Amino acid sequence: MKKLVVVTGGTGFIGSHTTVELMEAGYEVLIIDDLSNSRIEVLEGIEMITGRKPMFEKFDLCDRGKVMDCFKNHPGIAAIIHFAAHKAVPESVDKPLMYYENNLLSLINLLEAMKEHGIKYFVFSSSCTVYGQPDTLPVTETSPIKKATSPYGNTKQIAEDIIQDVVSAGDPVEAILLRYFNPIGAHPSALIGELPIGIPLNLVPFITQTAIGIREELKVFGDDYNTPDGSAIRDYINVVDLSRAHVVSIERLLAGKNKSALETFNLGTGKGLSVLEIINTFEKTTGVKINYRIVDRREGDIEQVYADTNLANNELGWKATISLEETLRSAWKWEQYIRQENNG
Repeated sequence: MKKLVVVTGGTGFIGSHTTVELMEAGYEVLIIDDLSNSRIEVLEGIEMITGRKPMFEKFDLCDRGKVMDCFKNHPGIAAIIHFAAHKAVPESVDKPLMYYENNLLSLINLLEAMKEHGIKYFVFSSSCTVYGQPDTLPVTETSPIKKATSPYGNTKQIAEDIIQDVVSAGDPVEAILLRYFNPIGAHPSALIGELPIGIPLNLVPFITQTAIGIREELKVFGDDYNTPDGSAIRDYINVVDLSRAHVVSIERLLAGKNKSALETFNLGTGKGLSVLEIINTFEKTTGVKINYRIVDRREGDIEQVYADTNLANNELGWKATISLEETLRSAWKWEQYIRQENNG
């Protein structure tokens, strides 16, 4: 019998790609999503890639009663992957209470439901933002957790603390925390990808929307950082590579191969790239010029961060393998596909 995995936020960017990877690995998937930052049509893309649709429930995870009812109606859940959260750094600076309420209450409700319904395994979508501006690079899993530079980052730190406390309290929960660096790209089929509602807050969708003419220009936030070209540096990882790490994590938990009840892994490429390097590589790879302008730094942003991935590579048995050029081509292919669909 195929094992059932719940994917919260499964119609979102990383959630949809992870759903595809889980289904192609033989799992049944139940997506829970309120569609506040995604579209129901994503389910069609998942079905076109995998040949079948995942189960889907639409509700807000902050509603504890609905979480409990959902788990009651779907017995036999083997594990949960929790993506669903507000995730924009600038928005969190403007609307901190919205972020604390949504990101923490949804987690608490899920952990309560796991306890109530005897679900043991949990994979949490965390972030490299928990490290703040690191003292040394690359960042390892034992690097100090710095004071968060944004409410979004703080919700990830608090969420990790909550999970740690639940495990330490002796609740029958085993968890893996996956600290993402910067996911970009799209599925090679171009049937699913990153589709922000409104103005994009992430770099690559803003690049592709500028390239296709939806946005007049791309703003580069700062060219006076202490980096080789003055723009901020991040570790950009292909979303399919990232998604595969979740399948590996689920299999690790289900097989009892985890070394402790709580494990943490960095997910990145191990290489830092600047904003201007990403723009230049996109232009070279696609042949499309980007109209961009340097503006002031953005509040909440850090100067540079990239991962030490040795633990994930050696212990988790996972490694990012897809090139930056291929990743940017997939993002551009997705942008062209979605505009053609919308215009058609």
